[in-house]
Amino acid sequence: MDIFDRKGIKPMLLTEDHTPTDSSDYVCELKLDGIRCLAYLSDHTDLRNKRDIPLIAAFPELSTIHTKVRGKCILDGELIIPFPDGAPDFETMQARSMLTDPVRIRLASKMNPAAFVAFDILYHDGDELMHLPLMDRKRILSDVVSESNGLALSRVFDNSPALFELTTRQRLEGIVQKRKNSLYLPGKRSRDWIKVKNLIDEDFVACGYIPKGDHCTLILGQYEGGMLIFCGHVTLGVSMQQAAHFPVTDQSPLSPAPSGSTHALWYSPLQVCTVRYMERTSHGSMRQPRLKCFRNDKSPQACVLHK
Repeated sequence: MDIFDRKGIKPMLLTEDHTPTDSSDYVCELKLDGIRCLAYLSDHTDLRNKRDIPLIAAFPELSTIHTKVRGKCILDGELIIPFPDGAPDFETMQARSMLTDPVRIRLASKMNPAAFVAFDILYHDGDELMHLPLMDRKRILSDVVSESNGLALSRVFDNSPALFELTTRQRLEGIVQKRKNSLYLPGKRSRDWIKVKNLIDEDFVACGYIPKGDHCTLILGQYEGGMLIFCGHVTLGVSMQQAAHFPVTDQSPLSPAPSGSTHALWYSPLQVCTVRYMERTSHGSMRQPRLKCFRNDKSPQACVLHK
């Protein structure tokens, strides 16, 4: 049984960096904001996410992309739902991935059709290709795949800093840089593949924290018309040592206190913190928020809600 029949391949992982390299050893691609998955294509289409869970039932409009490739192959790529301007719509993708009712799935597939964007090929007609350098695999990929509605190839660029600057202006997620001679290492993370994401820093009032064992969650707020408004939570990057550094009281500065804050400890005086995140959803919540730092050079009242 070869790797196609065994399934269960773990996608190669990316190392995160904050600035793109301009080394000529790397090529660059747009980082697409969707669901990473592998496509096993033969006489039918089998899409699987990073946990090896089949996805075709949730995205039936992609069930025929196997007819757009030459031979039997395994592709690595991103499942996206594009906005009219071509940018990925992560919120709609996330909502669609949660649907289970067949009628709602069929309706969503017509209203917001998904696409699979392939950026690597791991196998073709009985031959494993993961031991080949990246650029050789790219050439095979472009020969195997015929682009069509629902199936596309990721574009490759040379000037990484310029592309990253463009993604910043266009408010796209960022870029991926890959070493030209890199092999495909399933489940491995290295400097051969690097992601550079556009992130937003924003200041909030740190109202208090909720202890949770050896870690905790900060309760965030901002001022609107002189009133302190609850703005959510952040857990990533928050240590108990950091959170417990400031004086606390049992009186909430938020009225009413947010749900789930029964065991919260409230700062007195209030503190200011900077949270780094990817973007805000249409409901105003932050995607992938992470505490960057506490700061003492800004007053809590200067943390104003922006709509």
